[in-house]
Amino acid sequence: MKLYPRLFLAHAWVIVLGTAVLLLLSELFASAFIAHHVEQMVRLIGPRSEALRGDLERGMRQTLTWTLLSALPFSLLIAALTAAYAARQVVGRVRRLEAGSRALARGEYNVRLEAPGSDELSDLAHSFNTLGGALEQVEQGRTQLIGNEAHELRSPLAALRGYAEALGDDILPPKKVSLALERELGAMERLVRDLSLVSRVEGGQLELHPYTVRVGELFEAALERFLPAFEAREVRLSARADPALEIHALEAHALEVWADPERTHQILSNLLSNALRHTPAGGQVWLEAALEGTGVSLRVRDSGPGIALEQQERIFERFYRGDAARVRGEGSGIGLTVARGLARAMGGELRLLSRPGEGSTFMLTLPTRAGNAGLAVGSLDPQRR
Repeated sequence: MKLYPRLFLAHAWVIVLGTAVLLLLSELFASAFIAHHVEQMVRLIGPRSEALRGDLERGMRQTLTWTLLSALPFSLLIAALTAAYAARQVVGRVRRLEAGSRALARGEYNVRLEAPGSDELSDLAHSFNTLGGALEQVEQGRTQLIGNEAHELRSPLAALRGYAEALGDDILPPKKVSLALERELGAMERLVRDLSLVSRVEGGQLELHPYTVRVGELFEAALERFLPAFEAREVRLSARADPALEIHALEAHALEVWADPERTHQILSNLLSNALRHTPAGGQVWLEAALEGTGVSLRVRDSGPGIALEQQERIFERFYRGDAARVRGEGSGIGLTVARGLARAMGGELRLLSRPGEGSTFMLTLPTRAGNAGLAVGSLDPQRR
C-alpha cells in the first residue's frame, strides 16, 4: 500500500477511535450529570413536577444525543480533510526527497531541497543537501583530477614521443635519448606514486610504525637533505628557537614526539619544498620546535610573500593550486593533502598561519607519547581525516 493511503487510514482510525471514546464517555457521565440537574429543577418547580421527572430526563438525554450526532458528520468531515491535508504534506515532502535521491543517482549533484521548519523531515532535507554538497565537491575534485593529471601526463608523453622519433631518425645519439627518457619516465613515476599515496592515505590503507623520536634527529635529517637545494637558491635554512616560544634551541632539539619518522620526514620535506619554492633569493626559512599542550609543535617558518586568507584552508584540498599558472614540475597539488592526512593519522594536526607580505608558518603538532596519539601501531584511522 502506498504511503498516502496508509497515512490517511492511520488518521481515520484515530478519528474513529476518538469519536467512539467521546460517545462512550458521554453515555457514562451524562446520566449522572442529567440526573443531578433534573433533581435541581424538580426542587425548584415543587411537588407537582414529580410527574415531569421522566420527561425531563428523556428530553435532556435526547437533546445531548442529537446534538452529538448532528455535530458528528461535520466533525468527521473536518477531521478527514485535515487528515488528507496532513498526509498530503508529508507524502509531498517524501516524494521531493525521493525525486532528489533519484537526481543524485543520475549524477545531478547540484540538486537541493527546501527545508522549512525544524521537524524530522526538515532535518532529513538538510542532511540530503549536505550529502549533495559533499558529492558535488567529490565530483568537482574528480573532474579536476582528470584535467590536472591529463595536463601533467601530456608533457612527458609528448617528450617521450619526440625523443622516440629523434632516436628513430638518428637525430640524437642513443646515450642522450636514454637519459632524457629516464628523466621523463621518472616524472611519470612520481605522479603515479603521488596518486597512489593520496589514495592510500584517504582510504586508511597506509601502515604507520610510530615510536619515540627526538626532534633534533628529525631536524638534522631535514637540514642534511635540503641545505644544498637552499644554498643553490640563495635562501638561508636553519633550525632555531623563536624567543616568543620561550624555549632554548637545545631544549627544543631534545624534545621527543611519538611518530613514524619516515612519514614525519615526508611531511617536513613537503613543507620545506614549498617554503623553498615560494621564498625569494635572499630570504630565510626556519625550523622551530616547542611544547604545545600535550604535544610538540614543529614549525616551518618562511619569509616569503605569504598566502591570501581565502586560500589558507583550500590549500590543503586535493589538487588545489593557488597559482593556476604554476609550471609543470612544481608538484601535483596533493602534497599538503597527504601531509595533513599523515599528521592526523599520527594523532597530530597540520595548520597554517600566514599573512600576505609577512611570510607563512606551517605548524605540525605531534603527540609526545603513544597515549596522546589515539592510534594503534601499524594502522591509519580514516575517521580522523
